[in-house]
Amino acid sequence: MKITINDDFDLDKIIDSGQCFRPCIICESPKTYRFIYRQYILYITKDGPNTYDISCNLNDWNEIWSKYFDLTRNYESIRSIIPCDDKYMYESSIDGKGIRILRQDKWEMLISFIISQRKSIPAIRSCIEKLCVKYGSKIKTENEDIYLFPTAQQMIDANEEELAQCGMGYRIGYILDAVRKVYYKEIDLENIDRLSDDDLYNQLTSIKGVGKKVANCVMLFAYNRTGRAPVDVWIARVIDEFYNGKDPFYAYGENAGIMQQYVFYHIQNRHR
Repeated sequence: MKITINDDFDLDKIIDSGQCFRPCIICESPKTYRFIYRQYILYITKDGPNTYDISCNLNDWNEIWSKYFDLTRNYESIRSIIPCDDKYMYESSIDGKGIRILRQDKWEMLISFIISQRKSIPAIRSCIEKLCVKYGSKIKTENEDIYLFPTAQQMIDANEEELAQCGMGYRIGYILDAVRKVYYKEIDLENIDRLSDDDLYNQLTSIKGVGKKVANCVMLFAYNRTGRAPVDVWIARVIDEFYNGKDPFYAYGENAGIMQQYVFYHIQNRHR
């Protein structure tokens, strides 16, 4: 099926933006991308300036993937609000044009960003794939066999030795605490979506190993709280070097997290 997207939408930049770890390119000619959301798999290929071939039906696109890609929000208009005197943010938005804030699975994001601490993006991806193979359900598509991200129920009997084999290191205790809290409903990841930003943050940080940066990542990339702008070492470096130590994202209100993604992509792109 073909669809049209008339707003900023760059699949390469989305995959490399640091917010997701399982989407990938599965074919170079034609260039085909694979995204996973819970038990749903999407293959998408660009075949024109604004047109794409997608592997799902129209109902799944509208109900699942349009929300996943945040297509009800106009990113071109958001980029236009950057004032001319914020030169670094403007440069970042040009470089990062096409990035969108994905609305990903809450449980997957919680575990993924616990894993992400002090790891490079390739290392994070490797650990997550090992976790999926170890505990996740295997499904077949026309293109490949895929292991879905394991649920808390599938991981409830996980032990330290198994998690160590997946490369989790010192994060093992954090992951086990998250599994138990979610499995036994001490934290209901769906219901806490109704909370204010502050209360949602407090719930997430009650899990071992979830500090300010991880909580804000989960809030931004799973709960679509676009007013949250996570600060890691890269973003802290930008704040110090280009903004004299003053956080520039606060001024952008509910678009702060989108600006953070532009900046993160820009600084990573410069580093590469």
